[in-house]
Amino acid sequence: MIKKPQILVVDDEMAMRESLSDWLAEDGYKVEVAANGKEAVDMVKSREWDVILLDLKMPGMDGLTTLKHIKKISPKSEILMMTAYATVDTAVQAMKEGAFDYLVKPFDPDVIEILLKKIITHRELILENSLLRKQLEEKNQYHEIIGQSKVMNDIFDLISRVAPTDSSVLVTGESGTGKELIAQAIHGNSHRCYMPFIAINCGALPETLLESELFGYEKGAFTGAQHTKKGRFEMADKGTLFLDEIGDISLKTQIGLLRFLQTKEFDHLGGQELIKVDVRIIAATNHDLQKAIREKRFREDLFYRLNIITINVPPLRERKEDIPLLVDNFISKFCLDMNKEKMKLSTSALNLLMNYDWPGNVRELENVIERALVIGVEKEIVPDDLPFSPKEQRAYHYPNSLKLMEKNHIEKILTDTGWNISLSARELEIDRQTLYNKIAKYQIKKEGKVL
Repeated sequence: MIKKPQILVVDDEMAMRESLSDWLAEDGYKVEVAANGKEAVDMVKSREWDVILLDLKMPGMDGLTTLKHIKKISPKSEILMMTAYATVDTAVQAMKEGAFDYLVKPFDPDVIEILLKKIITHRELILENSLLRKQLEEKNQYHEIIGQSKVMNDIFDLISRVAPTDSSVLVTGESGTGKELIAQAIHGNSHRCYMPFIAINCGALPETLLESELFGYEKGAFTGAQHTKKGRFEMADKGTLFLDEIGDISLKTQIGLLRFLQTKEFDHLGGQELIKVDVRIIAATNHDLQKAIREKRFREDLFYRLNIITINVPPLRERKEDIPLLVDNFISKFCLDMNKEKMKLSTSALNLLMNYDWPGNVRELENVIERALVIGVEKEIVPDDLPFSPKEQRAYHYPNSLKLMEKNHIEKILTDTGWNISLSARELEIDRQTLYNKIAKYQIKKEGKVL
């Protein structure tokens, strides 16, 4: 809540100045007075006033002339004109010159209080819109998507062309490449930017839960549904819905999604009434959907509905020229979070980063830099601070036990990918359920400790 405005009362009549300043002071406002236009202009030059109560008819410099001078000096000051001779012409002229409103003498103090509250609300909205605009401008610069390579500049160009449309977009690429950041940039640069951006990871939820999360449900639709709940489609109305890992959804859920894309309508689980919303869909996947279509795991008609525009985000190993820029950004970010002076990256450490293949992509690089800043004792990041430094590689001894070797290898892959189960399973060339079984079998914990 903005504090009560500081007020300047400008009137050539002493009785009016004193009575107004007394009323306003009793209500908690800070008030000063001026006896004429020139005095008011001089006071405005020396400091800024939130609200100025300005008499229209004054000897010498009249109210309209004073208004023009004040608006040039202090355009943010809100001015209430006061007159005993109100006409439509004078009111219109005052508003044209920038007055917020006008009062006709004699007036009730309650009327002034109402206008002052309107001014406070008006200033709050201006401040709120200014902050929101600043946030959006920052978002619109793709400041979280770091890259200077040609392929990333091509993606930035494609985002700028796709964002103003309402077409569905399919973002493809390996895990950790920043697909959600691409979706956020599209939303942030679209006409929907003031409306919600709602994201859901389709691969992280079982089929029944995913359906209820997407479409919502009615009270009593299933055991435990004690009240009606909106789904993500309703939450994203007028905005953007980001469906991550779209390749993992079941065929049944695919039918519901296809129906929505065709009609923009859906119904709650257990509901009868059709609900219509205006939502842009951006989907992402790290799967080969064409292969999934051939294997009858993904509907071809849904693929073409989602795949109006495709943005393929390359893996980090294919844009290694972006690594120095990414590293500098992550160092700045984490040093600020950790309240540390910004550290440098040694040449030998940079060489290691440049020569690594990054199976976990940008997400893995971010984790590696955070770890280095936590464990590092030097004033710069050195090879020993990295999880794949030559020293650690030399120190590694392969166990004799085949089971222990498998456990260690699974732990390493999980760590390298930031514990991304789908990506780790692909690296290990096993399915996700098999990986879950092995994690349970070897009692592997995320922090790397074995029970």
